[in-house]
Amino acid sequence: MHYQTGFLNHFATEAVEGALPEGRNSPQRPAFGLYAEQFSTTAFTAPRVENRRSWLYRMRPTTAHGAFRPYNGARHLAAPDGSHTTPNRLRWDPLPMPESTVDFVDGIVTFGGNGDPSTSGIGIHLYAANATMDTRAFQNSDGEMLIVPQEGDLRIVTELGRMEISPGHIALIPAGMRFRVEIDGPVRGYVCENFGAPFRLPDLGPIGANGLANPRDFQTPVAWFEDRDEDFEIVQKFNGKLWTTTIDHSPFDVVAWHGNSAPYRYDLARFNTMNTVSFDHPDPSIFTVLTSPSDTPGTANCDFVIFPPRWMVGEDTFRPPWFHRNVMSEFMGLIHGVYDAKEGGGFVPGGASLHNQFNGHGPDADSTRKAMEVDLKPTKIEDTLAFMFESRAIIQTTDFAMNGGTLQPDYDACWEGFEKAKLPK
Repeated sequence: MHYQTGFLNHFATEAVEGALPEGRNSPQRPAFGLYAEQFSTTAFTAPRVENRRSWLYRMRPTTAHGAFRPYNGARHLAAPDGSHTTPNRLRWDPLPMPESTVDFVDGIVTFGGNGDPSTSGIGIHLYAANATMDTRAFQNSDGEMLIVPQEGDLRIVTELGRMEISPGHIALIPAGMRFRVEIDGPVRGYVCENFGAPFRLPDLGPIGANGLANPRDFQTPVAWFEDRDEDFEIVQKFNGKLWTTTIDHSPFDVVAWHGNSAPYRYDLARFNTMNTVSFDHPDPSIFTVLTSPSDTPGTANCDFVIFPPRWMVGEDTFRPPWFHRNVMSEFMGLIHGVYDAKEGGGFVPGGASLHNQFNGHGPDADSTRKAMEVDLKPTKIEDTLAFMFESRAIIQTTDFAMNGGTLQPDYDACWEGFEKAKLPK
């Protein structure tokens, strides 16, 4: 598969030579009888620097379908109503792999979220699947989807081309874009559904021009299409619910496209980690890959933050994440290895934890003792990759999250065993 590089560049790509119009012959008479269709994920009048739209040249317009009807086949988006939300710190074991045949759409289960699709907010989901999607596509009209694989490779076929992602990569599907997920075996991972402003790269401020995620490392697929005249099911998420309809051809029939509203993938190993070389522990904001800004400057609707392998170099400091209470709510996942603030066990790859706003959390007792006693030499943290979906609002939990069988009943126990400080008399 081939890719174009750069974050939100204006791309132009065609799968058949001559399919992409040039100059005045667009869009009245596209070549080969193709249909021109604009795909907009921001308002037409959004500032140029924020405007996202692409022109698609496809074999049939997307208007050709019957009425949608409710779809009840998936656990996806059992939207939280607040009745299961507590101030307690929560931690979950990984989702078990399905015993029956389950594809990506039916394998998604909602753990929490906030806001709603008509305003802003996020949905947080985990997925476990063992079957590929073929004559089926998914369209999320409520928000863009940030997919974080933890186990197994995904081949994501979108209207604008194909992407392959493995654990250690992420993929983003714009709101409203149809896609299917092909797999060769069991897969598991995480999804952040973003109802707010589209994810973008964070500003670098005093860091300067270089650091964190670099635009050149984001990859967008080139045009690819399939010409299949057979029934395809379209499952659409709209206003928090799932709907379905059937069309008589593949929805992946875009022969050429140009624009800057497109799916992309990113290899997290390319992240340029910044850190301290003197004292104090820097805030986790220095690990931000992507951010969805809110209407409050400096406060995100959602930040996607990673904790990758890195050197720890600093004097007179507590090196793991410190104890804190945060105005932001934090949902964490672990892709592989051991998270340096939870070396005492319990937080395992494929699992998750939630620390809602202003509820104290930090390293467990074992990790704290080790960090306070260790000789502060330069140390490299290796074989680990954790991440966080961080939001300004409380993350409401679902019934499945609280009663679905993966919630650990003893998470609070990891903070037992701290000795009381001994003050001089």
